[in-house]
Amino acid sequence: MATADHHIHTHAEPTGIKLSAAARATLEAKGEQWTDMRSDIFDVLAAEEKPASAYDIADKVSQKRGKRVAPNSIYRILDLFVATNLAQRVESANAYIANAHPGCLHDCIFLVCKACGEATHIDNDRLTSEVRRIAGEDGFATERPVIEVLGTCAKCA
Repeated sequence: MATADHHIHTHAEPTGIKLSAAARATLEAKGEQWTDMRSDIFDVLAAEEKPASAYDIADKVSQKRGKRVAPNSIYRILDLFVATNLAQRVESANAYIANAHPGCLHDCIFLVCKACGEATHIDNDRLTSEVRRIAGEDGFATERPVIEVLGTCAKCA
């Protein structure tokens, strides 16, 4: 159930031209350029049904462009996408998903299925605010909480 501070986002939310346009607008609003390479990487990432590794993205972008694209180039752009909220990193899988809501800033909680690899994104501002508060009480300056729950999704159960 979604409340004002708890939202569940499946990876299959807005895609295609609308999501790409939102990502471009978000990136440009941050003073960055929306290059052809960045567009290709975002389009491949947004089309993925599951979190994708930089190597998987590099393979697909290479096929699309007809020439090899090195994974280290992909990593640099993915780092930019994460920093500008266009993508999120699923730490336990060392993989990325496109943010279906690039203008929406939340700390992410991922439910990661060990059977199929799907990652469901949940926003729960109350929980992540509490994590930040507890860290702050200990004198720790948080960058972003990373909360991932490994298990089995409903489809695989």
